[in-house]
Amino acid sequence: MKGFSFSSNSASQTMRFAKRLSHFLKKGDVLGFVGNLGSGKTTFIKGLAKGLGFKNKINSPSFVVLKIYRKNIALYHFDLYRLKSLKDLEDIGYEDFVSDSGICVIEWADRAKTLLPKDYLKIRIEIIGEGRRLIKLTGYGKRYRNLIKKLD
Repeated sequence: MKGFSFSSNSASQTMRFAKRLSHFLKKGDVLGFVGNLGSGKTTFIKGLAKGLGFKNKINSPSFVVLKIYRKNIALYHFDLYRLKSLKDLEDIGYEDFVSDSGICVIEWADRAKTLLPKDYLKIRIEIIGEGRRLIKLTGYGKRYRNLIKKLD
């Protein structure tokens, strides 16, 4: 499984990288984010949203699990930090959003377990120092492996 790593020295550098990645995204894409609290998952998603043309204030939907942003394309922003069970995701129609024609970004994706699609882009963000992050992308499925090649 081919991956791609990027070392970021600031939140703005992380957002610029995410904005660059956004140019390769298309309807139906699913991105799963993994990382500790404060690692920069939401910051990355803000950069993606900006690159997709969203001007809305993007923040983590920690208390509602899902926020929907619409423009030319829908952006479904999940935050599974407070998820109590997979049934909670099923109850809000998670699978409909993941198979929809928008772009689905999932913070704390490791908590979705078996509900993640088999093809998706995993983005792991690790804190490596004050303001510094190591961002590792892993593509599951041909679409996402090819996307990573474009970033290389």
